[in-house]
Amino acid sequence: MKKYAVIVAGGSGLRMGTQIPKQFLPLQDKPVLWYTLQAFLEAFNDLYIILVLPEAHLMTGQEILRSTIDPDRVWMTVGGETRFHSVRNGLQHIHQHSIVFVHDGVRCLLTPELIRRCYASAIERGNAIPSIGAVDTIRMSTIDGSVPVDRNKIRIIQTPQTFYSDILKAAFEQEFDERFTDEASVVEKLGVKINLIEGENTNIKITQPIDILIAEKILEERNF
Repeated sequence: MKKYAVIVAGGSGLRMGTQIPKQFLPLQDKPVLWYTLQAFLEAFNDLYIILVLPEAHLMTGQEILRSTIDPDRVWMTVGGETRFHSVRNGLQHIHQHSIVFVHDGVRCLLTPELIRRCYASAIERGNAIPSIGAVDTIRMSTIDGSVPVDRNKIRIIQTPQTFYSDILKAAFEQEFDERFTDEASVVEKLGVKINLIEGENTNIKITQPIDILIAEKILEERNF
């Protein structure tokens, strides 16, 4: 089965408080995005990556991918106004029946093992969405204040969200809806059942300065 990963890396870095977009920030001695690319390239030797970047940063992306283990398996395209439109732009480059992973470029600590598990589950069930359980107490805001929520029923959603290409491409032919917060919500609107699998606690999203410190610690422990 053909395999493609659409890696969306269009963030501006506003929450990081930096002028450099977070996907290009240094993590140990390499950019955040480098680790993401490496994980996918290591997961399967026949997987191809479509890297979606802001137009102003295509040159930076080119420099990063040249340092990966197989830059010839990475293509680049320009992002859109929203995540939905960026993913749609990436999907336009996929013309074969395949499994497609859609991943946040700043979730740089995912492992090749998670990617392989997503693939195996998507092959069997049509899609695979990694998730982890909530560990904090959860409350939901209401008109009257707030109410507790059973955290055992809460799942925190991650990427790579993985689908058969036919399903995913058909879903992204829909008109944009502000309720589309991830690929699963887009596909689900077609009436497709979403299948959750166990994610990884270390599969964090780099959004704030403290996340860089956490990521550095995780990488240090992995290198021991």
